[in-house]
Amino acid sequence: MTLIVFIVSLLGAMAIGVPVAFSLMFCGVVLMWYMDMFNTQIIAQNMIAGVDTFTLLAIPFFILAGELMNSGGLSRRIIDFAIACVGHIRGGLGIVAIMAAIIMASISGSAAADTAALAAILIPMMAKAGYNVPRSGGLIAAGGIIAPVIPPSMAFIVFGVAGNVSITQLFLAGIFPGILMGLSLIIAWLIVVRRDKVQPLPKAPMSERLRVTGRAAWALGMPVIILGGIKAGIMTPTEAAVVAAAYALFVGMVIYRELKPSELPHVILQAAKTTSIIMFLVASALVSSWLITAANIPAEIVGYIEPLIDRPMLLMFAIMILVLVVGTALDLTPTILILTPVLMPIVKQAGIDPVYFGVLFIMNNSIGLITPPVGVVLNVVSGVARIPLGKVTAGVWPFLIAETIVLFLLVLFPDLVLVPARWLH
Repeated sequence: MTLIVFIVSLLGAMAIGVPVAFSLMFCGVVLMWYMDMFNTQIIAQNMIAGVDTFTLLAIPFFILAGELMNSGGLSRRIIDFAIACVGHIRGGLGIVAIMAAIIMASISGSAAADTAALAAILIPMMAKAGYNVPRSGGLIAAGGIIAPVIPPSMAFIVFGVAGNVSITQLFLAGIFPGILMGLSLIIAWLIVVRRDKVQPLPKAPMSERLRVTGRAAWALGMPVIILGGIKAGIMTPTEAAVVAAAYALFVGMVIYRELKPSELPHVILQAAKTTSIIMFLVASALVSSWLITAANIPAEIVGYIEPLIDRPMLLMFAIMILVLVVGTALDLTPTILILTPVLMPIVKQAGIDPVYFGVLFIMNNSIGLITPPVGVVLNVVSGVARIPLGKVTAGVWPFLIAETIVLFLLVLFPDLVLVPARWLH
């Protein structure tokens, strides 16, 4: 009965239009009332304690790094570098989008910010070259969702805090699956682009490639510093976020000189707004998380799926299907915050590696960013490139299918995640 109260109160509040953060708080209040333990101090203490953690400091700094990267010209130089390398191949601009998405993902960790930068620069170029515009928008949306999987990932930080899992291990374990997502998009793109009568870009001479690579070197050095520092044990993920923001500020203002001092207040304000939304969600969710544990809801769910506990692969398939369905209606962060405290005890009881589960869980939630009807990243592409949302949704399907196939391949072959993670660690 407690599980029913939890589900009905949460979904009921969201169904009538209550924002997710307040729905989570309402759900917690209803659970307290049902268990006859209502106390406003529980709400206040859990909200404050939930965000009072050193680890979560990484979120505002990575968000700030992403804003500085886009405003300071780092994103554009990464795209120019990719164009010089593969722009002359048939379908090359699509490969450019995926290459740039992977590189930018390893800098900012924000799907929406990366997608907006890619869409603004590449979609006009792709339209001019003769590519199908809705399909191009779909590809860029699908490339943008690699950001939460490849480190540094804000989604991994939120999951690590909510599920008490090592964020450093999650970061290292996400590298290979993120690259696999990119490769699946390249394969899908090369299959579907054959229908388009496109005009490849002229092949850049070696001197031009070297010039563009030199101009992009400072931007390309950022992921090396971040991931190298984390892997070498020099920096924690939180410290790496501060270094990333400082590096992006230095490069944008001193090296590229595209970020003006007068623009800094706007950049910081944008980062602060995004941070406030995420942190309030985290604070509200940790009230529900505490009550989910107090109400013993995970044990109640285990009773329903007990036959699958001894069959980890079937359990993973069932969980992945559940998350795919939930992801069509909820954004990335709320889904992580709602489902992590419910699923983690079940995953541990089944003997599934928490880091492996975390990577697949975040990948699945990322795919939810391009699934209708909500599809946050689809809306970003639609707004930035001025393509009707219905057309972008139609264009994304081949790439959505490709990434979903990768997800379920990783369920079937866990070593594709675990072996590279052990090697990198």
